[in-house]
Parts: sequence; structure tokens; C-alpha cells
Amino acid sequence: MPDETKGSEPVSPSAEGANTPGAPVGPEKSEAQPTAPQGASPEVNTPPSGTPVASSETEPAEATKSAAAAKPAAPATAKPAAPAAGAAKAAVPPKPEGPKLEPWESELITDLKRLYGSGIIEASRYLGQHYMVVDSSILPEILRRMRHDELFDYCVDITAVHYPKRDQQFDIIYVLYSFPHNQRIRVKTRIKDGEHVPSAFPIWPTADWLEREVFDMFGIVFDGHPGLKRILLPEGWHGHPLRKDYDILQQDKEWVQINLGIESGQ
Repeated sequence: MPDETKGSEPVSPSAEGANTPGAPVGPEKSEAQPTAPQGASPEVNTPPSGTPVASSETEPAEATKSAAAAKPAAPATAKPAAPAAGAAKAAVPPKPEGPKLEPWESELITDLKRLYGSGIIEASRYLGQHYMVVDSSILPEILRRMRHDELFDYCVDITAVHYPKRDQQFDIIYVLYSFPHNQRIRVKTRIKDGEHVPSAFPIWPTADWLEREVFDMFGIVFDGHPGLKRILLPEGWHGHPLRKDYDILQQDKEWVQINLGIESGQ
């Protein structure tokens, strides 16, 4: 048998690169890598024929192209065109028409026009509300007829409106309601400044305080009223605040000085 102690050292059957006792592991291996002789070409590993070789110069460009091809292009956003200089502004749509007066035709109006003719100046309907304008000379007859014949048994309100530029400066409005008919109408008449009106107190006792308020605020006198005097302002106050020619800041300085001892109520 050959002597195993002589000759070359036996080779370990372990795989090449396997760790040996006392040898460094991994990147800390101390053995130097063989270098090519000076002037010799570096050894290039040539793949088998037919295998494409990736070039270090073309690979990034090809990768960029493939990434660009895979990513969808962002849609171009169109910028709004700038308005031309001096372009006309968009036309403003016209305002819608408001409610209009409509003629009020009914059996009541037909009978009144037959009886009083031109004394019934107007009969209209506005926003579903009915009113008639009558001459002041027939006002007492119209009010009595509305109360006793047409059964408008409730005088809801009496008020006035001042139109200083008009010859007949005041409108007096009677708001009447019929419980039997469940109907509401307005009777209006027009008078000049200083003209008196017959009181409706004998027809509707509720007209008492209503006419006093119109007298206090507008200065309209109702003949036949049982106690026509101011109801909101003190006796002795000068002027009537709801007239259009009464300044909103105007005060009865004399009354304020006498009764309150100050220069003005403002």
C-alpha cells in the first residue's frame, strides 16, 4: 500500500469554496485575486453564440424607452382662450315681469256699476285680492250696502296713504270681511287735503279706534265720530307723522321742552 504520508497533500473532497477551519469567511478572504499581466487584455466572459449581450452603454437608454412606452402619456390641457380686447359683455337677461292688475268681474261689481255708474271708478284684482275704488260722494252708501246687503259684517281695518304730489292727496282704504261668504275685499276712496269723510262708526263700531289712528297719523277728520282725538301721540302734538311731508327726524320741540325738559327727542 502506498504511504499516505508522502507526496502531495490530500485534497479535501469538500466543494470548492467551502469553509475550512481557521480560514476567513466571506469578503474578508485574504487571498489576493489573480491579476492580468501588464499589457494583456482583460479576460471577457463570452456567452454562447446566439445569446444577446446587454451593452452597458445602451442598457439605460433602452430601459428608459421601455419605461416611457409603458407609462401612458398625460392628456394635454387646453388653456382657455383669453377674451378679445373690447369684446362685448354677456347680455343680462331681462327681469321677469311682476304681477299685473286684472279686471275684477263679478255679480257684485255688475250690480254696483248698474246702480252707481261712474261712481265705481275701478274694480280690480291683484295677487288674488279684490278691491274697488269709489267716488267719495257715494262712499257712505257703498259702505252701508256692503254691510247690510252683501253681509260684510267685519271691518278689519281702516288706513290711509299719502300722495303729496297728487291733487287728491289721500287714499282711504276700508278692509272688509264677510264671515258668511268667507270673502275679503277693500273699498278705496280719494280725498283732497283738508276734506272730511263721514265716520263708519254707525255701520261698524270697530271703526272707533281705527279712525282715531288715521286722524292721529294723517290728520284726516271723520265727521260723526263719537270721540275723535289722538290715540298714539299726546294731545297738543303738532303734525301727523305718516304724512310724506313730515320729516322722519322732525320733533315737536315745544312739547318736548315743556313736558320732558330737553331740547330734542332724538
